[in-house]
Amino acid sequence: MPPRPASSLPRNLALAYGVLIVYACLHPFAGWKATGLQLFDFMVAPWPKYFLAIDLVFNVLGYFPLGFVLVAALPRAWPRWRSVATAALLAAALSFGLETAQNFLPTRVSSNVDLGANALGGLLGALAGAWWAHPLFDHRGGLHRWRNERIVGGHTGDAGLILLGLWLLAQLTPDGLLFGSGDVRSLLGLPAPLPFNPDRFIGFETVLIATSVVALGLLARCMMQTPSPWPVVLLFALGLGAKSLATATFFVPGEPLAWLTPGAARGLAAGGVVLATALLLPRVLQHALAGSALLAATALINLMPENPYLYLGRRLINQGNFLNFHGLTQLVASLWPFAALAYLSALGLWRGEHLAGERRL
Repeated sequence: MPPRPASSLPRNLALAYGVLIVYACLHPFAGWKATGLQLFDFMVAPWPKYFLAIDLVFNVLGYFPLGFVLVAALPRAWPRWRSVATAALLAAALSFGLETAQNFLPTRVSSNVDLGANALGGLLGALAGAWWAHPLFDHRGGLHRWRNERIVGGHTGDAGLILLGLWLLAQLTPDGLLFGSGDVRSLLGLPAPLPFNPDRFIGFETVLIATSVVALGLLARCMMQTPSPWPVVLLFALGLGAKSLATATFFVPGEPLAWLTPGAARGLAAGGVVLATALLLPRVLQHALAGSALLAATALINLMPENPYLYLGRRLINQGNFLNFHGLTQLVASLWPFAALAYLSALGLWRGEHLAGERRL
């Protein structure tokens, strides 16, 4: 039997990313029925009459990470060509299955162009992974060493890293508030409880962003084995970069900092000060404060009035495949704090068992 990879993180990442692809490709999961078309007719269909170049880009880029992490999840002892071929075939098979399933969704259109672009993305990712995935993830790689030195061990640490990756994905929602998550009101189509007022909205936004900064920073700190502010700083830098990219590409073209409203600026400043102070507290207090901040931020975003100005800057959100990607990022943003709260509880249990084991030794 071939040896297993040195780290379980690539397998977990591949599984999590595959689930995200399934959701994005089958969203909105409504109206399942037979369309009357032959199941595999899309394989021989001509080039579509209406096609957006950005769809092709999304399809290639969407499957590139999957091919990369699939190679990392395969045994290192395999020859490169075998790992590349297996990962590319797995990615293509997933795409083929999803394109076939789209035959039963009236809101989706199966396409051989999408299948080809997805397969190309998986192949390119696998080729990149053949050279860089194993050195990155295995026990001699920098990422694996950093993970063992900085992050709690086992599946608990892997789950935490995936959770932070999902938070970064949520920042690619171009019409959402900075670092805002947990908006189940919009997910369920419920009306805003308060009417819009500029001063009131700025106040809500300031407190929301400040509490979100504290919650995320302390969550990241709680899953670290050794105290260091730099991973937290890097996480926020990546989050701001993702938000700027989404804003400039799909919301207000050419203005990556359109999200930097007065409320956002004040919230970042206030949250940074509180977080810097909280990082000096004992770990048990940091854990409790992280959970409290997550609850407060989730409550605030569901109490906030609707911001009418958010609807004025939309450009490409309702076009092509980005509509489905947008649905994915909205879902992740809506559910993320609840997953984070569950993770904090699991992390507390892990630490209790770990300390109990050390005392027995």
